[in-house]
Amino acid sequence: MSGKALSLVNLPLPDTDLPLHERLADAIETAILRGNIKPGQRLPTHREISRSFDVAIGTVTKAIDSLSRRGIVRGEVGRGTFVQDTRPFREARVIDLSVNGPPQVVKPEIMAAAAERAARYVAGLPNGGYASLTGPADQRATLAEWLGRGRLEGLAPDDLILCVGAQQGISLCLADLADLSPAVATEGATFNGVMTAAAVLGMTVLPVRYDDEGMLPDDLDRVLGQGKCRIVYTTPVCQNPLGFETGLQRRKDILAVCRKHEAFIVEDDIYGFYGTKGAPTYKALAPETVYYVTSLSKILSPVLRAGILVPPKDRRKRVAMRLRADVWGASSLALGTGCALIEMGADVSAAEFLKAEARERLKLAADIIDLPPLPMPEGAPHVWLPMPMLEAEKLARRATEHHVRLTPPDSMVVEGSGVGGIRLCVLAPLGRTDLERALRTIASLIANPEEAVV
Repeated sequence: MSGKALSLVNLPLPDTDLPLHERLADAIETAILRGNIKPGQRLPTHREISRSFDVAIGTVTKAIDSLSRRGIVRGEVGRGTFVQDTRPFREARVIDLSVNGPPQVVKPEIMAAAAERAARYVAGLPNGGYASLTGPADQRATLAEWLGRGRLEGLAPDDLILCVGAQQGISLCLADLADLSPAVATEGATFNGVMTAAAVLGMTVLPVRYDDEGMLPDDLDRVLGQGKCRIVYTTPVCQNPLGFETGLQRRKDILAVCRKHEAFIVEDDIYGFYGTKGAPTYKALAPETVYYVTSLSKILSPVLRAGILVPPKDRRKRVAMRLRADVWGASSLALGTGCALIEMGADVSAAEFLKAEARERLKLAADIIDLPPLPMPEGAPHVWLPMPMLEAEKLARRATEHHVRLTPPDSMVVEGSGVGGIRLCVLAPLGRTDLERALRTIASLIANPEEAVV
């Protein structure tokens, strides 16, 4: 172990403005990814690392926790901390920037404890586990209280419908409004899931022009004024893929246009915890015409498939009937695990970590690639690199040849919008070292559009 401890000593702490424990975590991650410590090997003890870097043991503990959330190490009770085997990712040399998912933010032992608590809970459910159609009342109460902490105050448990992830929630919203509108208006580049849901329902997706704060009210007025559309879909915080946050006045202006045309808003607030402008949700501003959708996927884990839908009260029963037609309801075991994590405070620590990590990764991206001004510089899980569609498709194709996977550009662009670009999911790679390598590859491809990049 002393030799491995020495290999850590030879790595300086990164000179960044991150807290000391995050700088220590970055140094250890660098040593691991460089192969100084092999997969399956045990890290030096907390005390050895403390002496090697001349930091407090409490700082080491926080650094190891950060590495665990990043998926770099795992702790085993009574045995120590071991390096995770990430060789398949490195040997394949494929770095995936296409999946907009968070890194592992819940430590395995915390997830296991939450799952065990959920298992005990579902064992006591009546009717063999067939839960209430819209989700067990106590789980709805937990999630209503969770939303009330900062996203949507004043909710009653009966206001919520629990579904299988936000994707099902979006689909339910569009299906509920299909008899009123054959089309959906959204930004010229948008979440692929809403376009898929619209296509399944036979709906047309209409592009709305936008700026760095969201839809342009005048252009939304033009689109809705054509008389074929009464549904507006938007993600007002960390819009996917464009990355903007919509401020209060713009939200009010958009709501005014929607009222003028008697249109409903489907508000996707899945990235709401990244918000910095403090604007209330569309749902809080106009509860009678807004369907609010979120989930635990981006803050805790997508494996939970725990979605939350808050429709207008007069349409709740209709939506619940559609849910029953699709699936009896979301899994009480998955929801129970999510609720247990919230009760254990895992969501708070996860949000803090994700925002800090996203901020640093955005800085890294801005240092390497010539990005436009970041719409959310304080932290966002993705960033949009605008360019003509043909260039974007070529870049994605060449990146794949150089072992960097990007989201297919046309998968997020509304037909007829004229928008083009590449989404970079900066939180997707396991560590910052992989992210930096991918970003440098992309930067080289952009700088040398006709040359091979080695």
